[in-house]
Parts: sequence; C-alpha cells; structure tokens
Amino acid sequence: MSETFILIPGRTSRQGCGISEGKFKEAYQAETSVLQVAPQDMQRLGLVTGDRVRVTSEGGTIEIAVQPAKGDELPSGVLFMAYGDFSSRLMAGETHGTGMPTSKCLDVRLEPLDKSSSDPREKA
Repeated sequence: MSETFILIPGRTSRQGCGISEGKFKEAYQAETSVLQVAPQDMQRLGLVTGDRVRVTSEGGTIEIAVQPAKGDELPSGVLFMAYGDFSSRLMAGETHGTGMPTSKCLDVRLEPLDKSSSDPREKA
C-alpha cells in the first residue's frame, strides 16, 4: 500500500554542524539518512521510529528509515528530509533552464516496507 506525499528537502542546523566534521562522518550521515513524517501520518500508516519505507519520485527510488517530525512541524501529507545523498536520488534531472534540478515540493509515493523482510544494512 503506497500513498502520495509532498517531500520538502532542506537544510537543518544539525546537518550544518555535521558538515564541519565531514560528509562521511556519523553526525552528517545520521542527519541526512532519515525521513521525517508527520506524527499523524506515522500513526495512520502504523510506522514507528526506525521503520523503513520506500520513497519513489519521478527521479528515483530510495529506502530509508523514518522518524516522527517534532510536534506540529509538518502537516499531514508532507515529508521532510535533510539535503544529502538520499534526497538527491529523488531529484529528476530536468532543470527548466535554470541549471539546478527541482529540489522542493517533490511529489513522491511512500510505501512502508515489510518489517520482517527489511534489513537495515541494505541500501538506505
């Protein structure tokens, strides 16, 4: 069962602190490899922190862990993830003449992965 959401990638303060240590260090990788989901969407989909989902856009597909957004930071139907490797995999190549791919308000499909078959060591 998959549902349509709007994904808004962006920068976070934790990501900014982590990048000063390096993009391959734990702090940066942890911040850019999680998808934030509105708490009411997490509950409706039966997701808990750390569950893995498949996110598909026009540009690609990723498998990534989820966590609830804090309080009311995200309305239902909107997802957030910090810019990084995983968000880049979802961006299509079209630049509409700007030289920069569309990176905001991406239409995506979110599909919870079967918890029994999901291996956290697989690609995120």
